[in-house]
Amino acid sequence: MEDQIDLFGIDLSGVVSGLLARLEIMPMSEITPVSVEDYVNIQRLINRYADAVIHRNGVQWGSCWTDDAVWDLGGGRLVEGKEAILKLWYAAMGGISSVVQTVHNGDAWVGASANEATGRWAISERMRRANGDSGILLAHYDDAYAKVNGQWLFTRRFLQVHYGGPADLSANFTNDKEQLIARGIVADV
Repeated sequence: MEDQIDLFGIDLSGVVSGLLARLEIMPMSEITPVSVEDYVNIQRLINRYADAVIHRNGVQWGSCWTDDAVWDLGGGRLVEGKEAILKLWYAAMGGISSVVQTVHNGDAWVGASANEATGRWAISERMRRANGDSGILLAHYDDAYAKVNGQWLFTRRFLQVHYGGPADLSANFTNDKEQLIARGIVADV
């Protein structure tokens, strides 16, 4: 039986199942990093996104997405289009009294054209829900970006939850070796 994973009041229990159907895994030896300039600008996008979460700024947060973007929260929770993404974000933030999202590390790689890229960024969140419950999220995003009018924006964010639960880490992690292998990810340690 799969453990329940709750994020912003959304049940993400199925986060492990079906990941490979939505995630294209490419060997690291076959990808090329973006230029330093593009990396810095993509990192600015990532930081602007996290800053908007912390400061509950929906206008800023929404400015990070293309109109036809997709936000994949895992577990079958796929939101398509900037308008629908913003609607879900405002609803989720309504259930959270405070949150701090921190970006830890990441990288970005050249996409199919000079105006496309992909990336992966590790994040954590410390939050207090409106009902007073506290928790943390340890995760990463698998991203796709497009350069629109000279600015990098998200075309897709796929949230990969590694832990979501109490700050004492008493809930189950979803990235132990066995679970990674079950998802088709090479884990040799």
